[in-house]
Amino acid sequence: MTQDPQAIVVVERTYRASVEDLWALWATKDGFESWWGPEGFRVEVHALEAHEGGKLTYDMIADAPDAIAAMKQMGQPISHATHGRYTVFKPTTRLVLTHDIDFVPGMETYESVIEVDFYPKGEEARMVVTIHPHRDPHWTKMAVMGFNSQINKLDRRYGWEERL
Repeated sequence: MTQDPQAIVVVERTYRASVEDLWALWATKDGFESWWGPEGFRVEVHALEAHEGGKLTYDMIADAPDAIAAMKQMGQPISHATHGRYTVFKPTTRLVLTHDIDFVPGMETYESVIEVDFYPKGEEARMVVTIHPHRDPHWTKMAVMGFNSQINKLDRRYGWEERL
């Protein structure tokens, strides 16, 4: 199935942080667990192999009452094992995280791709995240909503404010 390039979503942030600090959020167990997952969810990393081709496995766990209720209402488990790998890994510059999407009812497992580029900017660092579309527009929308929710955690941590 061909993917609609219009569905690609780019999220950019410039934070008062170093590129190394932002990189660690994606490439270390502690960093990843500190922010990954939408509000109301947390992750428990079981394997994070920080190199090209390295695997990333974790459980996505609803841990807030409203998130737990929402998952139950949708007929979804409150914890889901997630599998991915780093398909590009250029320390402090660029990574590509490819997840295996295996939870969509009635659909065979497929890959979801997130590209992340890091740019030093004086005493700040810019992070550009490109979210590629899922096979079904509904799941693309859900992925983007989830990412926008989870990036709020970083916005609070690093004091990001939208700049005009």
